[in-house]
Amino acid sequence: MPLFCLYCLDRQDDGAALRAKARPAHLEWAVGLGDVVRMAGPLLADDGETMVGSIFLVQAESLAAAKALSSQDPYALAGVFERVDIRETRWSIGDGRPA
Repeated sequence: MPLFCLYCLDRQDDGAALRAKARPAHLEWAVGLGDVVRMAGPLLADDGETMVGSIFLVQAESLAAAKALSSQDPYALAGVFERVDIRETRWSIGDGRPA
């Protein structure tokens, strides 16, 4: 099944406040996706602490399916993201590479 990278950058005006409010629902949603998610985590600012976005590697049948999945993220529904880029990718190197 194809692998997609979801690269999501938060709004700069009030993204942090929206992120904090939606975080519990977002984490519940992300964990609930199960094996569809190959990797996920926050994107961090230069200080290594402040969350400024999210990154996901997900398996989906198509780009349209990956976009539909992304649109269900509570962060997306809460308007946290200023920009979301979704691209198909392949796992070539690293521990998460499919057998």
